Amino acid sequence: MNDLYMKPSRVLRLTTLAAALALSGCSLIPTYERPVAPVASQFDNVVSGTSSTTEAATTDWQSFFKDARLKRLIELALENNRDLRVAILNIEQTRAQLQVRRADELPTVNAGINGSRGPATSGAITSTYTAGLSVTAYELDFFGRVRALSQAAQAQLLGTEEARKTVQISLIASVANTYLSLLADDELLGVTRDTLITRQESLKLTQLKFDNEAASKVDLSQAQSLLEGAKVAMAQASRQRALDRSALVLLVGQSLPSDLPAGLAITAQGLVSDLPAGVPSEVLTRRPDIRQAEQVLLANNANIGAARAAFFPRISLTASAGVVSNDLDTLFSNGTSAWTFVPQLLVPIFDFGRNSANMEAAKVARDIAVAQYEKAIQTGFKEVSDALAGRATLGEQLRAQNAQLAAEQTRMELTNMRFKHGAASAFEVLDAQRSLFATQQATVQAQVQQVQNLVTVYKVLGGGWGP
Repeated sequence: MNDLYMKPSRVLRLTTLAAALALSGCSLIPTYERPVAPVASQFDNVVSGTSSTTEAATTDWQSFFKDARLKRLIELALENNRDLRVAILNIEQTRAQLQVRRADELPTVNAGINGSRGPATSGAITSTYTAGLSVTAYELDFFGRVRALSQAAQAQLLGTEEARKTVQISLIASVANTYLSLLADDELLGVTRDTLITRQESLKLTQLKFDNEAASKVDLSQAQSLLEGAKVAMAQASRQRALDRSALVLLVGQSLPSDLPAGLAITAQGLVSDLPAGVPSEVLTRRPDIRQAEQVLLANNANIGAARAAFFPRISLTASAGVVSNDLDTLFSNGTSAWTFVPQLLVPIFDFGRNSANMEAAKVARDIAVAQYEKAIQTGFKEVSDALAGRATLGEQLRAQNAQLAAEQTRMELTNMRFKHGAASAFEVLDAQRSLFATQQATVQAQVQQVQNLVTVYKVLGGGWGP
């Protein structure tokens, strides 16, 4: 087909083929076949025998989250977030573009009045006025070029709708995880304040003993170091809380209201912990980002049909009907009926490779869309696998972390008792304080990581895009 337009001897056969295609209603758009998902047939780290049958994609976010404060923040974000607003406006823009393409499938009828004046052969000035309806260059879409472009625009519209869902999913998860980080910041600030008070008291006691030659300079220096370390941790925690709060304000799209309902602690969020992962081929195709990539692929596939149709004759009609008169005053009362009908057939013969280049560009664009679709599936598979790996291990990590915290608290109590009775040194007390503080920090981090992982599982399995 690439050199068809260059051979005038085939014009007759081309015209015959055009008539056959017009009668059969054939489409030049290639038959679409969904590419095979380039991923494994199942996810790793899937817990067998899960007790939950509720799928993430069918679980609305109002049911998934239990924290009233968090749900209010999500509501505000859905109303005010600018990224989501842009995604919604993109849908409206693409819908308008689709309407333009669909309008091309039908003739555009215009009403107009024209007038002209000029010299006649006798030297007199003649006037001619016309009024009526006209259709200009309406393409008879025998080969589906206009319909193919309309289908491409429709796929682009569906793609922008899926993009909005993707933005909403990411927004809800981001608000939830940032809010949980803020809760963790508050927990860490509380732990750090308590540690700071404890270390100030330890420094006073060590200083008193040093002044009475009951403690060494090393003990005093270590107590001072631990106190300054607690101050460093306090400054870091305060800064991180300010950063997380600013991030939450940006996501919500407005200042945080002062009348937000009371929230829950990190360990009381009550999120569903055993959402079923399912089969990758089903789970991934329910994700809006992957459906968006497929719509882009469908749009490029339709563009190939439009590029193919450019090799065939293009038939257009120009027509008008109305009245004509030499006197404007009598145009509508005593004008003469007039009409024109101008069909036009254009057959590509010599275009110096333009149509062939357009066809090749359309095919390459389709191949790029295939690769992007496959990459979207692979990315989705990785995200689900990573989230499931976290769900499978974070529970055990948190259990061990809580056990270590209990052991460190017991150690701290026993060391203090031994110190009061002279059986332990100040060095042992300070070491126990340092170890307890580090364990408390690690425990808070493990708690928030586990809950944030549940949010991530919900997100990567396609949850959160409902109304």
